[in-house]
This record gives sequence, C-alpha cells and structure tokens, in this order.
Amino acid sequence: MPPISLTSVRVDVWLWAARFFKTRSLAKQAIDGGKIDVNGAGCKPAKALQVGDMLRITRGEERLEVEVLELSDRRGAASVAQALYRETEESRRIREAHREERRLIGAAAPLHRPDKQDRRALRRLKDAG
Repeated sequence: MPPISLTSVRVDVWLWAARFFKTRSLAKQAIDGGKIDVNGAGCKPAKALQVGDMLRITRGEERLEVEVLELSDRRGAASVAQALYRETEESRRIREAHREERRLIGAAAPLHRPDKQDRRALRRLKDAG
C-alpha cells in the first residue's frame, strides 16, 4: 500500500516530527508562549500547516526561519526530518553571525557548577540587593 499523502498537519505535530522539539508537549508550550509564527502571524497548536508555509521559530537565543517542504506526522531519523524543511539563507547567515559573536565575547558555559561556598556567596549577594 503506498504512503498516504498529507495535505495538512498540525503545527505542533510537524515541529515534533521535524525534530525542532523533543516532545509534542514542548512544541505546544513553545507555540502557546508565542515562540512560533506561521506566515508572519502567531498560531495555535492545532493550526493546519501546509507545504510552502514559512515558520519563524525561537528556541532560547536561536532564531530560525524555515520553509515547509514536506509534511509528516511521524518522527523519523534526523536525515529524514531535515528533508521536511529548508532554512532561509538570511536566517542561516544571521544565526551563524550570532554564534560567532557569542564565541568572541566568550559567553561560554561556566567551568563548573556552583559548590556550597559559591551558593552561599550568591545567596549573600542576592540578599544584599
């Protein structure tokens, strides 16, 4: 039996299938939090997504602008997921510039987790302010 061709898919399902989020629940939270725009406007998790739609995705400091190339309601391998969308050239350029800027500033992760002494110092600092 040939695979069924989809004409539309829920946005939260597609984001999960395209591996932008680990779970549908996280995708839904991002949509409800206004981190996902479809065709320049906010959306709800159940919005029908179609081929050719443009999505603006914000994850932390990372901002992506992608075009939907294919629809899927199943999560597969990363190589299959990457075939579902194409990031715009401008989005890729801006994202790489931000990455380089963070690297030059030295905004790296802390070398270690705060120990008991560090936590006490942080608490004193917070209480003083």
